Amino acid sequence: MKTTRNWISLSAAAAILSLAFGWRADSGARRYPREETLYLSGGESADPRDYDPATTRSSGDKRIFSGLFSFSPQLDLMPDLVESYTVREGRVFTFFLRANAQFHDGRAVTAQDVVYSWERAADPATDSDTVLTYLGDIVGVRERKAGQADHISGLRAVDARTLEVTIDQPKPYFLAKLTYPTAFVVDRANVESGPDWYRRPNGTGPYKLASWESMAEMVYERNENFYLGAPAIRYIVIRLYSGVPIRLYESNEIDIGSVYWYDVPRVSDPENPLYAELTGGADLCTQFVVFDNTRKPFDDPKVRQAFSLAFDRQQFVNLVFDGVALPATGLYPPGMPGRREGLESLRFDPSAAKALLSESRYAGDFPVVLVTDAGYGSALSSDLAAMASMWKQYLGVTVRVENLQPEKFWDEIEAGRRGQMWSSGWCADYPDPENFADILFHTQGNVNEGGYSNPELDAILEAGRIEPDVQKRILLYQQAEDIILKDMPVLFTVHYLSYVLVKPYVRGFIHTPIDIPIERYLSIDASKL
Repeated sequence: MKTTRNWISLSAAAAILSLAFGWRADSGARRYPREETLYLSGGESADPRDYDPATTRSSGDKRIFSGLFSFSPQLDLMPDLVESYTVREGRVFTFFLRANAQFHDGRAVTAQDVVYSWERAADPATDSDTVLTYLGDIVGVRERKAGQADHISGLRAVDARTLEVTIDQPKPYFLAKLTYPTAFVVDRANVESGPDWYRRPNGTGPYKLASWESMAEMVYERNENFYLGAPAIRYIVIRLYSGVPIRLYESNEIDIGSVYWYDVPRVSDPENPLYAELTGGADLCTQFVVFDNTRKPFDDPKVRQAFSLAFDRQQFVNLVFDGVALPATGLYPPGMPGRREGLESLRFDPSAAKALLSESRYAGDFPVVLVTDAGYGSALSSDLAAMASMWKQYLGVTVRVENLQPEKFWDEIEAGRRGQMWSSGWCADYPDPENFADILFHTQGNVNEGGYSNPELDAILEAGRIEPDVQKRILLYQQAEDIILKDMPVLFTVHYLSYVLVKPYVRGFIHTPIDIPIERYLSIDASKL
């Protein structure tokens, strides 16, 4: 899953709007029994595509929608809509759907619903930029996406509850991909009811969308007929644009609140009353700056290596995050299988950086470097400003910034209207190194933003896809990482740390390094309210 910068300004703007328009975060609190309601904070997107499982670029709404598989809070892969399955020759999966699986309106979920959902995601008219990443292993998906077929040849509804899926090669991570929203099931009649269908979704998940008042709140009500058992908490109220989460948490207006990095030192002090309610850790995320490997000067690997060697990651973490992040020491984040400690490739070495730049084919005639950023005006964001300062100091290179409206940033980047470098990042959707190395850096990788290509790397990644032995697979992905760090197609910056405050009366919360539908595992201890 692509990461986006955590915009402090957005939270500040929400707080200002709340004051300016007289909004009250507790405006709807009395409508719901306190002991049965979980209060959270959030925002809402202006782009309808963000609410559609087939097109969302985030983790999707896992309260409303669900798929064949999901992860438990312990990150164990678990059957979801699927009751059981068999595998033949490592490629042909037969899934048997749960007899009690149904949509929110009571209609039974059928194998044909899965076929419709996946064929819709692959339909070129849907314009999903995630379908090839997560469903592209299924035979016929690429042809459907390219407009060369009306149906996905590797999908077959054997009967109402039996689905047969054929993939191109035996791949040990295939089922994990089905936890991503692109593979979720939608109701055809609901989707085809009109362009604003997502405001009255008929999903299959543990919660139903009960009401949605834009710029105020979204209310979810538990699905009493959820096939895995109704959640313990009856209502979830999302307070939209109501202020900074930690402030809402301290005023008892929300029950779980994220903590921005600048508040972490305060709440992580053992003397602070909130310390006992703080949980967190490293996410399975790696942040980086993408170099356009197809354009000068970053078509020269020596330039890319020089920019990396002239970047002091620890100083960057201290300056930009006040120490609340981990300097990136490789592609794989902490907790990811295959991660190694102590790699030297991302060291800070200004002398070596200068030498490499002087050996590059742009020595003495270095072009202007344009950095594309998400923001307003002409100022660099704090992270890119820190990088630019280092490159000026250690390499004598000046960068120029071009800001794009944040809500249009990725559309412009993917359309090629960009400079030679830009901030990006990736968070794991499943705990497998393939989810980083292959998706981001294979020549045909669907999220290979910078146009990087190395046939040697491609061969290793293709071998890793089908290697059944776990240890051999890990070694292949470590070899892949070595090549990536040598070629430096991107500049790795940090691995994020995330922190969350959880009220003592909320039971069952577990901090997970990837997004899972945690609310269905939670309960409220009324005696602690």
